[in-house]
Amino acid sequence: MLVSRATGTLRLPLALCSRSMYTARKPDTSSPNWLRVGLALGSTAAIWALLFKQRNEDIAEYKKRNGLQ
Repeated sequence: MLVSRATGTLRLPLALCSRSMYTARKPDTSSPNWLRVGLALGSTAAIWALLFKQRNEDIAEYKKRNGLQ
């Protein structure tokens, strides 16, 4: 019983002193970082454009191989 009490009291100060690096600062939602927003939306649009381009090429290849065109 003394061991569990000793370890319990030893853990408590360590837990109070430690700080997570992820919660050190909250993001400011009133003024977003427009560069990051633009990069995120731009990269998403570019990926979708490449996806549609690849899809159209794949459909054309499928039709060519199966004699549908």
